Amino acid sequence: MNFLLDTAHVDSIKRCCEFFPVAGVTTNPTIISKENTDFKSLIYTIRDIIGFDRMLHIQTTSTEAKDIVKEAVELDKLVGRKNFFIKIPITAEGLKAAKECKEAGIGVTMTAIFTQTQALIASNAGADYVAPYINRLDNIVSDGVHVVSEIAEVFRMNNVNTKILAASFKNVEQIHKVALTGADSVTINPDIFDMLIYHPLTYYAIDDFDKDWETVYGDKKILDLIK
Repeated sequence: MNFLLDTAHVDSIKRCCEFFPVAGVTTNPTIISKENTDFKSLIYTIRDIIGFDRMLHIQTTSTEAKDIVKEAVELDKLVGRKNFFIKIPITAEGLKAAKECKEAGIGVTMTAIFTQTQALIASNAGADYVAPYINRLDNIVSDGVHVVSEIAEVFRMNNVNTKILAASFKNVEQIHKVALTGADSVTINPDIFDMLIYHPLTYYAIDDFDKDWETVYGDKKILDLIK
């Protein structure tokens, strides 16, 4: 399962790409607006940080198919076609735009997915990814993980090539459970990346290693002993 960053905060992207196995970056109008800066420069900077081997998903702001496609074409030119996906909310206009974007060779992520049927229809429209929202479903007692599990099963039963990019997470437990469904990717905020590797027993173990080493070798490190 791949891990993507759900942010447009440049410093956070730099840090996470340095330390974590980040597969790409996803954005949406809310995430972009939080940065309160020039959109074009921000997108250029993000692409420069992550390079072309990582995915970049940018959400459209238009609602009519013809305008969605125009945005997708211009963004495709802006950030380079390799590993670029236009994020399109699932509506009738969005589905129409998805088909046209695929015909133009542009990757598509159908977003704002809340049901299994939405995901299946999006896959039939040619979506490369569908993005179901986990925590938003949990907030209305709809069990986001269960929805993703059934999407994964429906895709398997129908030999669907569309991948699942699960979104909207608030804790590590949700990510753990989604991983068990067979989802292909998750997109999470930078804070959750840190939480993924945290466990107090890990730090206790490291402290024990350090103490035992120091009883014999003091403050010397391996490099001090072998060079």
